Amino acid sequence: MNDPFGPNPWHQTNWDFRAAFNFILGGTGAGLLVIVAFSGSAGNALRVELLLGMALIGAGLISVWFEIGRPLRAMNVGFNPFTSWMTRESFAAGLVFVLGLAAAWLDSQPLAQAAALAALVFVYCQGRMLQAAKGIPAWRVPALTWLVFTTGLAEGAGLFVALVALFDTPARGALGYFSLALIARALAWSIYRGGAAKGVVRAAMATLDRAGKILIQFGTIASLALLLLGLFAADIARAVVLLAGVAALVTGWQFKFVLITRAAYNQGFALPHLPVRGTR
Repeated sequence: MNDPFGPNPWHQTNWDFRAAFNFILGGTGAGLLVIVAFSGSAGNALRVELLLGMALIGAGLISVWFEIGRPLRAMNVGFNPFTSWMTRESFAAGLVFVLGLAAAWLDSQPLAQAAALAALVFVYCQGRMLQAAKGIPAWRVPALTWLVFTTGLAEGAGLFVALVALFDTPARGALGYFSLALIARALAWSIYRGGAAKGVVRAAMATLDRAGKILIQFGTIASLALLLLGLFAADIARAVVLLAGVAALVTGWQFKFVLITRAAYNQGFALPHLPVRGTR
């Protein structure tokens, strides 16, 4: 049996689909909380949307907790706020839950907006946590932080407009915010792609390119085209907005899954100076 460790890059196995679900569900939940807080939702709609956002974040954290070989070690996360982005992520999540539950209980827009700010910190920490994994070239690209950040916002906005279309609920400025989030995500991908091309191994880059093509073609261009169609065809507006939201959501999930589980090759061992017998 050949030893998988050597000078050639090999695929990491420490983070699997359970770790990916933390970024997928947590980013979507945080993005949902952000758009909900500034959409004008109130009453039961606000409560349901806040609880759904928090449930997604909680499910993501539980998923990564199951990924740990010894789950009780998760308590160690709380001891490194000055050095660990994972610790900061957990603190931000705790603040999201406290403020979000209070906002849902009191039907309070200001508390919902405070929870949204904490959610922004949470998804930013996710991006920094992934980018801090310096051993994986596809992750250590500085622009990845903003790609993860904007992807979370776009996913949350996609879920929100899909819910608005499905249940025909009012949402102030939601489609405009959704469009901006899609454009921001596409720009972040373009910047990240330029940085990744300089150091990411060929197999990982090919995988990322396939996922990125889907993200742009279906999650951005097709979604924006559907939104535009809805403006000129009122009779099918709800259906096309629903499709646009689902497309943005699913393609974001697919991209993150690929990024965490399939593009995570390390750089292999670098041996710039080899020993030569008989010389110093």
